[in-house]
Amino acid sequence: SSPGSTMELVLLVLLLPMAALLLYQRSAAFQYFCKVAFFNIWIVTMATVLSPFAALRGRCVENMRLLRAAIRPLKHLYDIKIQVCGSEHLNIEEPYVIVCNHQASLDIMGMVEVIPDRCVPIAKKELMYMGTVGLACWLSGIIFINRQNTGDAINVISQTAETIRRENLRVLIFPEGTRNQHKSILPFKRGAFHLAVQAQVPIFPMVISPYWDFFSSKDKKFTSGMCTIRVLPRIETQGLSPKDVPGLTETVRNIMVDVFSEMSASHCKDPRPEHPLLP
Repeated sequence: SSPGSTMELVLLVLLLPMAALLLYQRSAAFQYFCKVAFFNIWIVTMATVLSPFAALRGRCVENMRLLRAAIRPLKHLYDIKIQVCGSEHLNIEEPYVIVCNHQASLDIMGMVEVIPDRCVPIAKKELMYMGTVGLACWLSGIIFINRQNTGDAINVISQTAETIRRENLRVLIFPEGTRNQHKSILPFKRGAFHLAVQAQVPIFPMVISPYWDFFSSKDKKFTSGMCTIRVLPRIETQGLSPKDVPGLTETVRNIMVDVFSEMSASHCKDPRPEHPLLP
């Protein structure tokens, strides 16, 4: 190749990063795509690096510590401050179910700040087939559920109810069943509440404040910001039966909707007093 074409190549190699940097500073949409891509690359890279270490221990809930440690740095890289209120409610020895609103994949940054040891999320089965990410999740004891197959989902819930009692596990579930960036909380699916009633364990509602100040996939916005997470007092299921599940589901959702609306307009306040149980 001629010296001229080599020079052109060198200039191109030097100019491309400069152009990308300029575009990153000037274009919110380009910044959004870069940050989302980096988020996904980070998750895949960490899963790939950690899976061999997790495999030495085999599939067990203790591997969740590795996943939590791998995800924690992201809040610093994105300059997202996470404030947690009410986490002391989770400091009990017994098993329980945490139900949380679901806005975006960013939720995992908040999740790792709050969930205690021996706590695993329940995730959609499709995640299990996502290469090393699926493998890392499986090795960490994450429970997979097939949302398309009701019979299979019911079986998983029955097995999970037995497992959490036997192994003193805690589980985290997003009862909306899908990501939601609207200004309210979607209707809840009942699986989490069937699980809590079947296992006769308490439910802890957890509410993550809206992201719209700093993140929106619709508006292609991803800046630095602040997120508040509130863990609310326990709601008992002792003595409840499957017929109580619809009422329990609505009661918990109404509490979370109220708190979400309050958080949309204000900063973290003291955890509210015990909520009345179902009549």
